[in-house]
Amino acid sequence: MASIFTKIINGEIPCYKVAEDENYFAFLDINPLNTGHTLVVPKKEVDYIFDLDDETYLGLMLFSKKVAIAIEKEIPCNRIGIAVVGLEVPHVHIHLVPMNSMDDINFRKPKLKLTPEEFKSIADKISRRFIEQNK
Repeated sequence: MASIFTKIINGEIPCYKVAEDENYFAFLDINPLNTGHTLVVPKKEVDYIFDLDDETYLGLMLFSKKVAIAIEKEIPCNRIGIAVVGLEVPHVHIHLVPMNSMDDINFRKPKLKLTPEEFKSIADKISRRFIEQNK
């Protein structure tokens, strides 16, 4: 059975897409730790990051770097934190979290509540920047 992320990639479940290429997909986390919190996934459905073949793993990291640079240019922050925790969805995913302090990447803290309009605005800004910097 397809993971929720595969359903998002296939357009079966809506999302706030930030970036996409032939192998990877990035979208806003709907339970963000901070404004701009983005998930990056390979389109290939694999449960555990270290089970990815080398080419997919390296590609995921390079794609994540491009997404992180776009986030950092659009969301005021000191840096972008990266986390791979992923026990809740059996599909590799990287969290990119804009950070101003270590607490900004604490997964136990209360999640932000954003409106659909806020999510759309954030995704659009990051997406435009991603496209612009990767022409």
